[in-house]
Amino acid sequence: MRTDDLVTMLATGAPAVEPNVAARRYASAIGWGALGAVLLLGILLGVRRDLAVAVLLPMFWVKIAFVIGLAMASLFAVLRLSRPGQRIAGVPGALAAPVLGMWTLGAFVLLRADQAQRVSLFFGETWESCPYLVAMLSAPVFVAVVWAMRGLAPTRLRLAGTAAGFLSGAIGALVYCLHCPELEAPFLGFWYLLGMLIPSAFGALLGPRLLRW
Repeated sequence: MRTDDLVTMLATGAPAVEPNVAARRYASAIGWGALGAVLLLGILLGVRRDLAVAVLLPMFWVKIAFVIGLAMASLFAVLRLSRPGQRIAGVPGALAAPVLGMWTLGAFVLLRADQAQRVSLFFGETWESCPYLVAMLSAPVFVAVVWAMRGLAPTRLRLAGTAAGFLSGAIGALVYCLHCPELEAPFLGFWYLLGMLIPSAFGALLGPRLLRW
């Protein structure tokens, strides 16, 4: 929406806005973006062969909960930043809670492990590719979320772009869980988070251009 259009709309009176329009818009965007990420996963990576066994392990669901927690917190941020004047005071705490939880679990695992095992617990087998694959799978989600945000009224464009990128990274990481064999908390708390921060950086960089009214 252009500024002139907004002024004209305010001057002439705006039609009634449907309730929960932002939530429905983002639900649609995340659904289509996640579908694109799943298709990308199927074409380029594939689902891990032992997924039926992995879902029986508690740490698989801890990983899922970690990613979903970050996705929900970043969605809250995106919804707030999509409208002028919305406060985001609770966003840092909501984002920090899953991270601190995983870091605490990771520290406990490392302290209990033998010194020789600590390096493998942190780096796993896929540290070189994990962040980039998460970022790759976030791409279709990022496109869809930015489309949804452009149809609303963000004013803090760089921050809004960062939030959109982090939400996209979290959804990309959730899809990546279907392929990734890593289940150790030290790995998840660093490399998964790094994978989500890559699209966040792109969002911060591109937000002022892509989200401008």
